[in-house]
Amino acid sequence: MFLLPVAARSEMVHGAQIPDGAQKVGENRYRPKEDWDGLIKYYKSVYPTSTHPRKQIANQPGIKAIHIANPSGKNFQGLNLYAAKDDIRIYIVPTGETTKPKKKASEARPAKK
Repeated sequence: MFLLPVAARSEMVHGAQIPDGAQKVGENRYRPKEDWDGLIKYYKSVYPTSTHPRKQIANQPGIKAIHIANPSGKNFQGLNLYAAKDDIRIYIVPTGETTKPKKKASEARPAKK
């Protein structure tokens, strides 16, 4: 009899893995049942740091936020993991969305005459 490791069950959303049991709370936004350390451990196994670079995206007391890049850029740009107090969220960054806010048409410079 052979025993094979059992992979964590998960849901795929836009090609990104979301931990099993995560609740949808908005468009591309999920609340995982894991705590912060469990979520980080989960994503290290699903998206290893050697192939999916990470970047800290918040520098405020009491807030943890990490961006996990999807190097292929296929289906999704990456994942943002956030923790503030006991509130933890996952955001799937869709392809085509940039991390810098776009200027509104009214804020754009007027054309030269």
